[in-house]
Amino acid sequence: MNKSSNSATEKAGKVAGAGLLVAVSASLCCITPVLALVSGTSGIASTFSWMEPFRPYLIAITVLVLGFAWYQKLKPRTADEIACACEDDNLSAGKAGKKPFMQTKTFLGIVTVFAALMLAFPNYSQIFYPKTEKQVMVVSSNDVKEVKFNVSGMTCTGCAEHIDHEVNKLEGVVSSKASYENGDVFVQFDSSKTSIEEIEKTINATGYTVVNHN
Repeated sequence: MNKSSNSATEKAGKVAGAGLLVAVSASLCCITPVLALVSGTSGIASTFSWMEPFRPYLIAITVLVLGFAWYQKLKPRTADEIACACEDDNLSAGKAGKKPFMQTKTFLGIVTVFAALMLAFPNYSQIFYPKTEKQVMVVSSNDVKEVKFNVSGMTCTGCAEHIDHEVNKLEGVVSSKASYENGDVFVQFDSSKTSIEEIEKTINATGYTVVNHN
């Protein structure tokens, strides 16, 4: 393969890597809460929530970058490139020459599929959060309160699931329903066993911020 053809192939591999990096960056705001759950460091959950406004642009960049990589890989070669490639193949036959894996269509295909999974991550991130059934013994129905917390920093379903997961660990919490679209969390709890202050502290500990409650 001549220098220009080899250079184009190498460029496609590098561009594919760049596309994957951008795809991961586009979903960091939703990947981080899952990593926080797995590692037990819930405070890092909202570290990349500031990237959410840039997500549409990062998605567009990913599509363009990977599209360019496929163009580099699939575009027709000129007659000179084909002739040089044949000469190089004949010379390398006795040397067991082999194209690096990162310069193959297989690698680019794997990168493209993985990038697509990363871009779609916010749509299925909730599956990583265990569904736990809890039973709360309420002494008196008069002790059951419901409070709405307005919370900033949530950007996807995974963020809401992360908050619910942590709040439900508290003794006395009957239910927790967080919504990233509305930026709020509705919590039912037994006021004889826990308090609004304790729930707010738990939400803040996840890395998101309680703005107010009512």
